[in-house]
Amino acid sequence: MAPKLPPRAWQRMLSGRRLDLLDPTPIDIEVEDIAHGLAFVARWNGQTRGDFAYSVAEHSLLVEDLFGRIDPKAPTKWKLAALLHDAPEYVIGDMISPVKAAVGPGYSALDDRLAAAVHLRFGLPASIPQTVKRKIKRADKISAWLEATQIAGFSEAEASKYFGKPDLSLVKGLSIVLRPPLDVRHAFVARHKDLLAQL
Repeated sequence: MAPKLPPRAWQRMLSGRRLDLLDPTPIDIEVEDIAHGLAFVARWNGQTRGDFAYSVAEHSLLVEDLFGRIDPKAPTKWKLAALLHDAPEYVIGDMISPVKAAVGPGYSALDDRLAAAVHLRFGLPASIPQTVKRKIKRADKISAWLEATQIAGFSEAEASKYFGKPDLSLVKGLSIVLRPPLDVRHAFVARHKDLLAQL
């Protein structure tokens, strides 16, 4: 009788890399894989208005923009951290908060391991300082409020109840425009390249 193999815990990426989800290494991470995966992962479980899903890649670009508005003098490396704040979702998908709560701490541990590998791959510290994390989280919540009110069917009052009412000066001129996944993927890679060039 053949020995029983352990369950497979790796995924082959389009780049050819083989990413071990339980023990990810920076060498197996490519921005093109991240951008491609995130461009096809729908936020809000796909429950948004429009001809295209609102992707995590599009959300990540918005969060990076908002982070820059919150802290215009932030070093480029922290703008890069904001762009990559949801990068693990390129392999583990996006779960709405109620599902994350139901899954428990295992999801967070997996997310943290993948995030650390992504950060190291692009020259960031494995763990982002709490002061920076708080600003990224603030940008993330503002993004969620914008998404909720513009494409997910929430009233402003309902969105403010769940995500907090944002400083409206930070969202001035921002409107969500849904794009095809290919366009979003290219925009994500281009912004990543711009930020790396500024480091």
